[in-house]
Amino acid sequence: MTALDHGTPPTAAPPAPAGVEANGLNVIAESERKGRARDLFWPWFGANVSVLGLSYGSFILGFGITFVQATIIAVIGIVISFALCGVVALAGRRGSAPTMLLSRAAFGVNGNRLAALISWVLLVGWETALTSLAVLATSTVFTELGLDLGPLTKIVALIVVAALTVGGGIAGFDVIMRMQKWITVVTGVLTVVYIALTAGSIDLGAVAALPSGNATALIGALVFVMTGFGLGWVNAAADYSRYLPRSTRGSGVFGWTTFGGAVAPVILVIFGLLLAASSPKLNEAIGADPIGALTSLLPTWFLVPFAIVAILGLVGGSVLNIYSSGLALLSAGVRVPRFAAAGIDGVLVIAGTIYVAFFAPDFVGPFQAFLITLGVPIAAWCGVFIGDIVLRRKPYADGELLDPRGRYGSIRPSAVLLVIVGTAVGWGLVVNGTAGFTWQGYLLGPLGGRDGAWAYANLGVLLALVLGFVGTLVTTRGAVRRQEALPLQASR
Repeated sequence: MTALDHGTPPTAAPPAPAGVEANGLNVIAESERKGRARDLFWPWFGANVSVLGLSYGSFILGFGITFVQATIIAVIGIVISFALCGVVALAGRRGSAPTMLLSRAAFGVNGNRLAALISWVLLVGWETALTSLAVLATSTVFTELGLDLGPLTKIVALIVVAALTVGGGIAGFDVIMRMQKWITVVTGVLTVVYIALTAGSIDLGAVAALPSGNATALIGALVFVMTGFGLGWVNAAADYSRYLPRSTRGSGVFGWTTFGGAVAPVILVIFGLLLAASSPKLNEAIGADPIGALTSLLPTWFLVPFAIVAILGLVGGSVLNIYSSGLALLSAGVRVPRFAAAGIDGVLVIAGTIYVAFFAPDFVGPFQAFLITLGVPIAAWCGVFIGDIVLRRKPYADGELLDPRGRYGSIRPSAVLLVIVGTAVGWGLVVNGTAGFTWQGYLLGPLGGRDGAWAYANLGVLLALVLGFVGTLVTTRGAVRRQEALPLQASR
């Protein structure tokens, strides 16, 4: 046994308080595997039905493209990026373990720590962004109602949102699955009402008058959509399929994960494109308060229901993030119980939200910088991991995911190197104008430099994904076959 498994067998969960999920890095025991593939619809839909999807319409139009171009890009980017989540979810069904534990098969038990750390930072960042948006939206709604209490409004909103998010993350899988069903129903119904109430604000003439964008703008918008949706979830996609029986059909796991994640964002982004294109004032306001700005189109009587749908939709995403970030923290080597890891992340999220909600002058700029900067290494990791999944034909060797002396080894140099190279190349081909990130784009010289036509296409994200995937197929096929040739009990 190693220090990372806390002295327990791989299928045994450590102790936990009553009502709190005990499972952490351990493989889910046969007796606990339950459910059907279609159950995956609830967490993925509930986490992505947020009205933030409407604001993405404004973000995408910022690339200077037409409504038709933006719609095509949005549909392609959302579906493809969530299809990547569907592939990763297959590994969860196959291995009955968290995403970042299964990633050890590709990177080695200790080599995976880098990927786990990057994953943890990305997830905590998303939790902070979603929680901050919920606080800002609540403050805006109260102001519209004439009940502006200053900082007190944001403080109360932060307490409520943090209690739901951190409480759900600590409680664990069963509580989260129940929460997501209710969030799905409530937010789904209220979002339909919002669309009905604001449809009259659409100006088809203004929508049709948008200027056409070139190829670089289209690629840049596509990368932004992919990093803002599915690529932000790939490092957590196996965390919710790992409870399914291993006999569950793979097509169902892939299909329900992809459909559940993509269906709401596709509808919301398209409608958001129509709203943003119709009103330059709304389009500009979304940059400062992406969700609160949407209240300007609403009658007063619907402001409170809108606050409910906004908060619940964002909680649906942040509670999945905090659950998975706790698991990523454990996989990075932190030796605490899963529920304690979720609590640690909760403290960091609250601190980050206080900064964003009370002190940060802008949301969209830092948010885009965050997505692109961490989107590059996560894309490289995703390419490596999906390549590894594609190569494997047999179940994972449970105990050896915890043992650096086992078949997966301590460090798989080729996988680690692919992420490092993919990240270095990727950061060299993306551009960030946000302070602290202007060093990126150092490889854009042959393409016209940081101010050239290809600067904001953000090719680095796509290239990192392709390098990781193709590099894994080329360099590790033989190693995977040798691993799978060993008997399961070889190093137990």
